[in-house]
Amino acid sequence: MKLPFKIPLSGKTAVVTGGGGVLCSEFCRALAACGATVAVLGHRIESIQRVADAINADNEVIAAGGSAFPVVANVLDKSSLEAAKTEIDAKTGGCEILINGAGGNNPRGTTSAEYLTRDDLDPASAAVRSVKTFFDLDAEGIGAVFNLNYLGTLLPTQVFARDMAERVSPVIINISSMNAFRPLTKIPAYSGAKAAVSNLTQWLAVHFAPVGIRVNAIAPGFFVTEQNRALLLDENGGYTARSKKILAHTPMNRFGEPSELIGTLLWLCDNSSSGFVNGTVIPVDGGFSAYSGV
Repeated sequence: MKLPFKIPLSGKTAVVTGGGGVLCSEFCRALAACGATVAVLGHRIESIQRVADAINADNEVIAAGGSAFPVVANVLDKSSLEAAKTEIDAKTGGCEILINGAGGNNPRGTTSAEYLTRDDLDPASAAVRSVKTFFDLDAEGIGAVFNLNYLGTLLPTQVFARDMAERVSPVIINISSMNAFRPLTKIPAYSGAKAAVSNLTQWLAVHFAPVGIRVNAIAPGFFVTEQNRALLLDENGGYTARSKKILAHTPMNRFGEPSELIGTLLWLCDNSSSGFVNGTVIPVDGGFSAYSGV
């Protein structure tokens, strides 16, 4: 991969949760290309093994002295995370960089329409039209979204941050979302959960400041991933109606490329560049959050 710039990460260990995903696998490659040993953490061995294998076969990574290995863990199971930490510590000596990238949405926390209509309030009419309104949202589905995004950030931080306080220039980077700034229609659970991640980022930055752990977040705008591909692209690869609305409110009029997150990631990881940056949530969104629609 082509890095926008390199930072010195030789001898450092990075743990990336959700490491098998489109965006986080790019994070793993970038950190390894700067010389880090990367623990690619996820719940599916096939995806994280594929990421680790690709990194270890990359000539740029080899030249930089970086490497990667897969670690199976569930970010919602503290005992699973503790077992993962034991494995990582045994292989590397401990974590200096934690990227909390695990997250996602659930259809049970999503409405079928953007707006509530009078007809939707008639159960018979709504049933005929197969409408799922705000009033039909499933509490367990909403809880699943909050757990994956919020607890899936909090629990890995609990497990890994205790020892990070003893390391040199430790950094935690959470992955928030544009939905934390500007909630999208249909997905109240995901928007609320990512807002909670942003708030937790600020809280942790204050709480950990005396022990030297910096905590920041990246808030990506709109990137095509495996989770949202069917929502953004039709069967022919064209834009869906929802995509067109998103792009109409993105001044750069396009979706982001995963590589366009790397500069922000590396800057936040490098203490010599961002050593006084703490408690921030950085939008990388093509201007979406700046545009009022007028």
